Amino acid sequence: MIKTMSENVNEMLGRIAVASLQKCVGKLSRVSAGVWSIAGAEVSTGTLEEIIKHRGPQDAAATAVYFEVKGDLPFVAVILFDPRDIDRISKCFLGYSFSVSPVLTQAGEMLLSELGNIILNSFISALSNTLKRVFMPSAPECLSGQPQSLLESMSAAVDIRRSCHIVRVKLDLKCGETVTRSEVLGLIPEKLAQELLATEEKDKHL
Repeated sequence: MIKTMSENVNEMLGRIAVASLQKCVGKLSRVSAGVWSIAGAEVSTGTLEEIIKHRGPQDAAATAVYFEVKGDLPFVAVILFDPRDIDRISKCFLGYSFSVSPVLTQAGEMLLSELGNIILNSFISALSNTLKRVFMPSAPECLSGQPQSLLESMSAAVDIRRSCHIVRVKLDLKCGETVTRSEVLGLIPEKLAQELLATEEKDKHL
């Protein structure tokens, strides 16, 4: 069965994302109290607004850590955490639980920002290595709130309604019977996706 160009692009993006994040979770597992793993991955076409709005109940808060890469091949990388899991995340990553709080504390925000920085940089580095060019992401931003609040805050820096290829990779962190899930989103515009596909095809023939 002949694949369409879009299917080839999505397959390639999924392969790059999973390979890079597989290495990342392996390294994180070696320094964590718990074990990290990839729970699922998919690539589709859509907007950040659609993904966040349809991710869960509209009253369910989330914490987003995101990078924006500017230039002639711009893209955005985001990781979404459930802030209610901060005690479980801290226990599974650091070995001890943060105090349960109705709001995300500064210590919790710092932990999620650091994890986001590590995980998203592995994905960005994979795109950089594929194209053999350096991407300089912005400083990571950490936002918490309900879906609409997150979108309003992110819309100042990101075009939340721009259609693009969206890479979604779910990550699980398990410690004993405790499991918490986060989700990595890569928002890849068509121009960058085509550059990646062309480079990969070229490398096959070297």
